[in-house]
Amino acid sequence: MEDLFRSYWWLLLIFGAFLVGAWEQWLQYQRSRNTLDLIKTFTAQGKDVPAELLREVREAPIDDDDRYMSRRERRRYRGYYRSGWRSPYGYWRRAIVIGSVAGAMWYAIDQHYVTNGEGGLRIVALVLTCIALATALLAIFGTLFRRGDPEK
Repeated sequence: MEDLFRSYWWLLLIFGAFLVGAWEQWLQYQRSRNTLDLIKTFTAQGKDVPAELLREVREAPIDDDDRYMSRRERRRYRGYYRSGWRSPYGYWRRAIVIGSVAGAMWYAIDQHYVTNGEGGLRIVALVLTCIALATALLAIFGTLFRRGDPEK
């Protein structure tokens, strides 16, 4: 059992990323549940529900520029910010995380922490480095070439 952890320690990084993703999903669930409980409280008291709460339930962006966009643009805009994956922020976040994992693997190879399978780990580190660079390039393009303000 001890050899298993010594040989495949890098799998702990993947397992840690899975746990962080599960934690984020659980926090998002808690936020939406609390919002729905607040809406139920408003309706039980016979009061009008604030528009901000309804927007949060629908996951629409709270933005003044929303009225200047077409229906298709609004749908795409909401999709980008619902998941955060296609926004420049999401690309930067992924580039940093993947780059740091690749850097950790290169460091482990350089310091000879891995005794067996060094060639396989080099391939994994090389692939992760390429993915991190491509994601960073997407983040740069997404940051530099944003859509203009529809009001202008």
